[in-house]
Amino acid sequence: MKPKQNSLRHVLFGSLIGTTIEFFDFYIYANAAVLVFPQLFFPSSDSTMATLESLATFSIAFLSRPLGSAFFGHYGDKIGRKFTLVAALLTMGISTVTIGFLPSYESIGVAAPLLLMLCRFGQGVGLGGEWGGAVLLAIENAPPNKRAWYGMFPQLGAPIGLLLSGGTFLILTDSMSNEDFMNYGWRIPFIASALLVIVGFYIRTKITETPSFENAKKHEEEVKVPFLTLVQSYKNQLIFGTFAAITTFLVFYLMTVFTLSWATSDLGIVKRDGLLIQLFSVLFFALFIPVSAVVADKIGRRKMLIFATAAIAIFGFFFSYFLSEGNIIQVAIFACIGMSLMGFTYGPLGTFLSELFPTNVRYSGASLTFNMAGILGAAFAPMIAIWLAKTYDVSYVGFYLVTAALISFISFLVISKDEHKF
Repeated sequence: MKPKQNSLRHVLFGSLIGTTIEFFDFYIYANAAVLVFPQLFFPSSDSTMATLESLATFSIAFLSRPLGSAFFGHYGDKIGRKFTLVAALLTMGISTVTIGFLPSYESIGVAAPLLLMLCRFGQGVGLGGEWGGAVLLAIENAPPNKRAWYGMFPQLGAPIGLLLSGGTFLILTDSMSNEDFMNYGWRIPFIASALLVIVGFYIRTKITETPSFENAKKHEEEVKVPFLTLVQSYKNQLIFGTFAAITTFLVFYLMTVFTLSWATSDLGIVKRDGLLIQLFSVLFFALFIPVSAVVADKIGRRKMLIFATAAIAIFGFFFSYFLSEGNIIQVAIFACIGMSLMGFTYGPLGTFLSELFPTNVRYSGASLTFNMAGILGAAFAPMIAIWLAKTYDVSYVGFYLVTAALISFISFLVISKDEHKF
């Protein structure tokens, strides 16, 4: 009997809905880390120090993401994509909902930030397993000439998740007093994410395994420990794939967390306007993801990413021009340009990283390269950027981005060009 095939609708929506939920959960934490947590979980007479402490917990998820990649990637390559995707979604969802019920520092003292850090750790583990599986669900069901197009659907979850999270925070801050928002309003998006998780869980359970995984299983291509196979046989792909992806992470978190923090704390832009700028710029992020996928399928994923990385390096030299004064128009233009470049580099990235590895280690390989790049490119990026801007000048934040772009540019040139069957 012929196995049931996934419909195009189920494949693309199944990959998109999961990453949308995961990134929504991830980004509501990012917004709260700037707007809420410094006051509630890290009380300090120095507001800058409180913000840095809050952003330090933000980085925990990036440190735990490779653990999620290794754990979920192992089972994703051994027993299948479907079960692993459901488990990763639940891990992320439970961690996020729990944050919504945490008491503040004023209520339970130092236990409050410790519990917050534990939940953030869980978010990272869940997302570490989610992203790779969602991308593989799309591209392992794709025709060879449309892999970047299929692979961009889970990538769209990032801007959609950010729009939902930023929009939620904007509605809450507009509809209630600051006192009510700080008392209980900020908890609403964390708790409400449970509804999204239920929807995602239902859709994911309806999806069958990918043809690539079933084919590899049929031909007994399974390896005992995917992680060890990666380290032994795919060092070039792991190392340079990680360095190739760091700029994508850095440019995103400079455009979101750093820009929101800098604009509202140092440029005198009110929080509401900062959130509006962020939400508007995300539309450009979402727009250029499919554009980049179309181009990548025509000229190749590597070439598309090389061009995008070069453009990001040039963009880095203009930080001081856009962010040296509180001109809201200049800040908005800056955010839109940066997010457009983010779309260009993010759209084909999942497909590119997945194509570096064969089916029997692809879940582990793609997930590990992506999430190790998250540590190098994003885990401490907001803290480093704020420190550079305050200690030296905002132009040094741009130089930080230029340096990362040069590293990624070189990595795209030297990475292995071996082709692997799907």
